[in-house]
Amino acid sequence: MYKIQTLNKIAAEGLALFPRESYEIASEILNPDAILVRSAEMHETVLPDTVKAIARAGAGVNNIPVQKFTDKGVVVFNTPGANANAVKELVLAALLFSSRPVHKAADWAKGLIGKGDEIPDLAEKGKSQFVGPEIKGKTLGIIGLGAIGAMVANDAVNLGMNVIGFDPFISVDAAWSLSRAVVKAESLDSLLAKADYISIHVPQTNETKGFINAEKIKLMKKGVRILNFARGGLVNNGDMIAALKDGKVACHVTDFADEELLKTEGVICLPHLGASTPEAEDNCAFMAVNQIIDFLENGNIVNSVNFPKCRIDGPIPLTGTRLCVANKNVPNMIGQITGVLASAKLNIASMTNQNRADVAYNLIDIDQKADQTIIEKLKQIDGVIAVRAIAGGAQPAAAMVADE
Repeated sequence: MYKIQTLNKIAAEGLALFPRESYEIASEILNPDAILVRSAEMHETVLPDTVKAIARAGAGVNNIPVQKFTDKGVVVFNTPGANANAVKELVLAALLFSSRPVHKAADWAKGLIGKGDEIPDLAEKGKSQFVGPEIKGKTLGIIGLGAIGAMVANDAVNLGMNVIGFDPFISVDAAWSLSRAVVKAESLDSLLAKADYISIHVPQTNETKGFINAEKIKLMKKGVRILNFARGGLVNNGDMIAALKDGKVACHVTDFADEELLKTEGVICLPHLGASTPEAEDNCAFMAVNQIIDFLENGNIVNSVNFPKCRIDGPIPLTGTRLCVANKNVPNMIGQITGVLASAKLNIASMTNQNRADVAYNLIDIDQKADQTIIEKLKQIDGVIAVRAIAGGAQPAAAMVADE
């Protein structure tokens, strides 16, 4: 019986994917095998040694101490793209209301309550204060062309915008998904200089924190409109407020409310609505649960932020064992691991090894059952972080996991 702990409310439709005959799911549970989380803060969490994986029902993992858990051999999953359509739709709405101040117009119109028959004439006289430019024919610069950025780019093209994008780390899949009308910017600075609108879609790292600052804003067009639906820390709020006050930036729409931003004219703060749709919550739960199932039952890793993608397609040998070995990415690890199996006269039926930065992960199918002695010998190899054995013929089939 696998034990799953939930640290937040996870969509019931997703939790229903766990086979109840072999999984126990609860918010309060002792010695879980895996943890499902959304926004709960985990930096001070002390994990039981039983925890093998953590799945974040969302893309960002700022609330998870990834390196600390990596050192324990705990695989951290996220769900890239599961909420992409929800965020994309909100970004498109922000493009429109950053230009056309419909929110102000709606609030002003409510002030006409009680004017009765005068309202139509008053509305006509007052509408001129809410004039704003059309987005058609304007240039949208997109920083980051992952799942969300690529979708925004394509739909902005369909709305008649000229779209330029910058992403030095764009994946092959994302590149294939982009419209041919999206122009590649030679550099971030060139994008900033050309764009009438800028939409940010990059993760927050030590390198990107506060990267939209006074220096970068100075390169932009006067009257630029800036949208941030990625992470609040990507924008230096003090520099943004100064640019709004001197007219360099016409409007800043952010999904990350802040005291000073809320008090600043020209800022539209939303209460982190990007993924707040029932469809997005379901999609994130589906992906997170399927990834946990496939990892616990088959050892496969897809969409991990700290371990490499690694899988063996097909079932574990019925009378055999699948060994899942995490180790430091240093020379001679494979030789030592296979040496332990050879000395025990265990035949390797199939094997795959992948690495990512400082860690590597091995899936090894052997024809026989592996006893605890073998597991302990593998754990004793210098550089091995974690070892797990999955017996063949004992697990229910895992659902297919969508790759990023």
